[in-house]
Amino acid sequence: MTRREAREQAFILVFEQEVREESIDHILHDAVEARDLVPSPFAEQEALGVEEHREEIDGTIEKHIRGWSIWRLSKVALALLRLAVYEMLWEKSIPYSVSINEAVELAKAYGGKDDATYVNGVLASVAKSLPKEERRDKPHE
Repeated sequence: MTRREAREQAFILVFEQEVREESIDHILHDAVEARDLVPSPFAEQEALGVEEHREEIDGTIEKHIRGWSIWRLSKVALALLRLAVYEMLWEKSIPYSVSINEAVELAKAYGGKDDATYVNGVLASVAKSLPKEERRDKPHE
């Protein structure tokens, strides 16, 4: 499974958590039982990370959605923003540009007509707000 496919799995788990309002562990358990799904370790780590840091992630998102409430966002956009902000703040090996690009591509596939542009704008604002020493514009070697 590619990293892109694993990220898509993580997005689906985060989205499903928003819809079902259940823990990621419960969703994973149900997914494995009902669909014979074995999530990749990366997808599971990302979804659990979003769940663990959700309050801080949502606070970061709210600072960058100017004039909107987090609850007015589509569930797709919110799940993608949560996943990408998690990566930007806690996954040090992933460049910001990769997190942003992947979220935009998933928004094009799963979101409404304006979601990709909106997600891109919010995530670009988040990336610019992070301290310079935290910025990872190029992959680490």
